[in-house]
Amino acid sequence: MRRRQLLGYVLAAPTLVAAAELAPAKEAAAMGAAAKDVAANDVVGAGGLPSLDITEVVDLNDALSLAAAPTSALITVQVNKDGTVSFALPRAEVGQGITTSTAMLIAEEMDVPLDRVHVTLADARPELLFNQLTGASNTTIATYTPVRVAAAIARGRLLDAAALELGALVEELKVKAGVVLGPAGKSIGIGELAEKAAAATTQKATARLKNADEFTVIGTPQGRVDARAAVTGAKKFAMDLAVPDALPTMVCRAPTINGKVGSVANLDAVRAMPGVSDAVVVSTGVAVRARTFGQCIDAVRALDVSWRGGTAEGKSDDTVLAELKKAEPSMGLPSLSRTVEERFTFHFRGNSALEPNCAIADVRSGKAEIWGGLKSPIVAKQTIAARLGLPVGAVTVHVTESGGSFGRKLFFDAALEAAEISQKLGKPVRLMWHRADDARQGRAHPMATSRVRAAYSGDKVLSFKQRHTSVSTDLTMGFGEALTSVAAKLPVVDLAFSETFFQLSQSMPYEFGAYNRILNETDKGFNTGSMRNVYSPDVTCARELIVDRLAAKMGKDPLAFRRDFLHDERARAVLDKVAEVGQWGRSLPDGVAQGVAVHTEYHAVNAVLVEIDCRPETVDRPIRDGVTGPRVTKAVCAVDVGLAVNPRGLEAQMMGCLMDGIAQTLTSSLHLKDGHFLEASWDNYLYTRQWNTPPELDIIVMPNTSEKPGGAGELGVAASMAAVACAYARATGTMPTTFPINHDTLSFTPKPTVPPVPQSPTDGRDHAI
Repeated sequence: MRRRQLLGYVLAAPTLVAAAELAPAKEAAAMGAAAKDVAANDVVGAGGLPSLDITEVVDLNDALSLAAAPTSALITVQVNKDGTVSFALPRAEVGQGITTSTAMLIAEEMDVPLDRVHVTLADARPELLFNQLTGASNTTIATYTPVRVAAAIARGRLLDAAALELGALVEELKVKAGVVLGPAGKSIGIGELAEKAAAATTQKATARLKNADEFTVIGTPQGRVDARAAVTGAKKFAMDLAVPDALPTMVCRAPTINGKVGSVANLDAVRAMPGVSDAVVVSTGVAVRARTFGQCIDAVRALDVSWRGGTAEGKSDDTVLAELKKAEPSMGLPSLSRTVEERFTFHFRGNSALEPNCAIADVRSGKAEIWGGLKSPIVAKQTIAARLGLPVGAVTVHVTESGGSFGRKLFFDAALEAAEISQKLGKPVRLMWHRADDARQGRAHPMATSRVRAAYSGDKVLSFKQRHTSVSTDLTMGFGEALTSVAAKLPVVDLAFSETFFQLSQSMPYEFGAYNRILNETDKGFNTGSMRNVYSPDVTCARELIVDRLAAKMGKDPLAFRRDFLHDERARAVLDKVAEVGQWGRSLPDGVAQGVAVHTEYHAVNAVLVEIDCRPETVDRPIRDGVTGPRVTKAVCAVDVGLAVNPRGLEAQMMGCLMDGIAQTLTSSLHLKDGHFLEASWDNYLYTRQWNTPPELDIIVMPNTSEKPGGAGELGVAASMAAVACAYARATGTMPTTFPINHDTLSFTPKPTVPPVPQSPTDGRDHAI
């Protein structure tokens, strides 16, 4: 087939349904050949670890896209009789805007108005295999071609049907705003053609995709298709669904991480409380079901529970850090050249989205029905079936839109817990975790250390080593199976899974001689996950701080140093853009400084320039109920994702990335003490607040540099975090080595409505509230 003429199917259906066929053989062969070339050129060094950058050959996103390709024909576009187009997206919309960008792809290829494309979320479909896993900024990359092909096939089929109806040649027809226009003023809407264009049997078809110079929708700034529903309260999340008899349910949880119920002294008394219908011991605590969530809270507070210790019993920040230092891989023999070396510490960080962790479950009569915002619904379906002792086919999992994730919704603990409770009670439940539950028993970004050693001589960097040691990151939500399915084609087949993930997700944008990175993970006693990047923010922050130190040792300007050593023109372009817009090098008062950083990931590049004010009058300014500290006063972010499907959505993503970067550098962390985290909610988990949000912010989306999109959702956090850290170092004259910078100085003054943190493992009755 010619370059833009691709294969697909017209499926047997009452109205027109079209799908793409993306056989991965060509991509797999190319990847395998590239892997052999890597090995032949000694890019993979001793022990299978890279001395050059594997991601230049294949990265995590390539692997996930390849794993998803075989089931692309199961993703279909449907034309309806009312002239609308429907698409059930097999990924999770958690605020990142993929329902909008997907609708744009369909509207582009079908020449249909954007508001007539209805994108919903598909239920868990095990036959999709790895095509229903949302993460690693992979959605737009993996679905970009199959969605367009399916839409283009549908358009071609509509034109064939219209030619018969209008008595014209296909070449004489064109589609505009959902109407097929023919000669002599004849026209017919696509709704009238929906049945006429349908097929009685599945047929193979071809389609020609539009060239980039023909785009009228893709690449244009578009408002979100769900914006009005979101701001008017009409948008439906899991807790908004009207599932009959699904009463509010909450769980009283242990005071230490993963603690278990020993005994309950007053279960019958709690069951007799107003509004309470049920109270029962489950694997995660004591579940209470009542008419209202307020009554659930009262019941949870009243429970008298004796708890058994959890998996982090007795551990605190200092003890975990000591374990990490013991587990750090060797840096090797000291270099004979001049070196720059440092160890950086990154504390636990919370992974709570604004929407509380929640799910609805109805498990009765040998079947189960689940509703929740799930990014790995197939694994959830299979795990729930196993836990309940039901066949997989007896479990239905509905994916609902969710209010945020940042990696949190890859885990389906609320859905699994709701299913267990519903089965035990024989009643439907509407489970919601309290905010404190998620901060203390939910998913946390793991504590880590990152040691870096760079050797240099003259104006050359001879080698760069990084040893990243982390509390184990839980990646068992579907990524493992996806990578395993393509592992034989990757140049890292002998590495452990976490190391494979690490190598494929990290990159080195600089020409720094002999380069290698190693991950070592330890301690599986914590509930961990990614937090808007798995490893990149910490790894990149450490790297960019060392880059600044190298520049100082060589007597070079930090931005000029980066520009000299970057090996990618796109990276230089974004760096030049932030320098221009941010006026790099302009005169600033003492205690105020600029910082800049570059990050490359998933076929995209990002540079961030910030200005930070560390003067005493700023650091010590009074803020009611707040922790002040330095303030980022200006930020400039330039991003190149290749092809930006929706530049407006990309701008919003990068704005969020910047706020994450500020938070992780300056204020946001969890404090571990005696096996439990102290933070309970947003009053004492200090994410970026208005007082440390930059009043000056510029986000520049670079002109398209590719015909395909790259990843954006995880790109900007790393560069933002590193830029803030570099600016802080220049403003204070001291390079920070612990993040967040003010972790050890934060105080805890919970509001009166928040019960005190338990002082011992047995004082946990109010802990969930």
